Amino acid sequence: MSLLKQGWQEGYVHTNGINLHYVTQGEGRLMLMLHGFPEFWYSWRHQIPEFAQDYKVVAIDLRGYNDSDKPKDVEAYKMSELTKDIEGVIEGLGYQSCILVGHDWGGAIAWSFAYAHPEMVDKLIVLNLPHPAKFAQGLHSPQQLLKSWYMFFFQLPLLPELIIQSNDYELISFAFTNMAVDKSAFSQEDLEAYKDAAAKRGALTAMLNYYRNIFDNSFLTNNQQQWKMLDLPTLMIWGENDTALGKELTYGTEEYVSNFQIKYIPNCSHWVQQERPELVNQYMREFLS
Repeated sequence: MSLLKQGWQEGYVHTNGINLHYVTQGEGRLMLMLHGFPEFWYSWRHQIPEFAQDYKVVAIDLRGYNDSDKPKDVEAYKMSELTKDIEGVIEGLGYQSCILVGHDWGGAIAWSFAYAHPEMVDKLIVLNLPHPAKFAQGLHSPQQLLKSWYMFFFQLPLLPELIIQSNDYELISFAFTNMAVDKSAFSQEDLEAYKDAAAKRGALTAMLNYYRNIFDNSFLTNNQQQWKMLDLPTLMIWGENDTALGKELTYGTEEYVSNFQIKYIPNCSHWVQQERPELVNQYMREFLS
């Protein structure tokens, strides 16, 4: 069954030696959307038609996910490779810059890309992923370390794959329904779509390889020099009931971002743009106008 709605098109862009799959709708300035774990382009299903009225919205499958290429080497999932992918996608689509939107891992990539190529980001929108310097600081607190237990579990070889695959990828749907405040935000069809994407050959190991690079990644260094002041209009949207990332990780972000706004959404989980799409879309619209 196709997940594409009327007016949505799909395509591939060749970048950094691989092919990345995307879904797109609309014309105009580029709005590029980057999903998180364990998701794929489908996470933006409530945003694509909304913003296609004014922009060319492109929601990609990150490398290793769903219908994008899945390099086998663990090293292929380092942040430096992920940011090169985004540079190539923007240029491959015929643009010089974009409005960059990222959630979870997509947010981590968006932060890193904005620092590496500020000239290619007109505006930055990050959902439920703290500024890298704040995340690095947070990992020194027992409170956040406890919430981030899964990052350490994912370092193990093979065992995480075996456990996630068991019972028809039950843990994938559990990740959404267990964390969500409003369980009705995810239909059975939605959960099956996420399980099907994770079950594609090579996808699960590729998805976990993001975590297997996390402690080598420049992303999680608390180097004041690296994270200088970012001079880009930046909006952070944060579901307050995120069980994986504490709200306190957002405090003090303005020390690193000069033009910064934050919108907290109460009674909402980590899956903010899927659980409260109307409010997320409204905050994005207000920021973009």
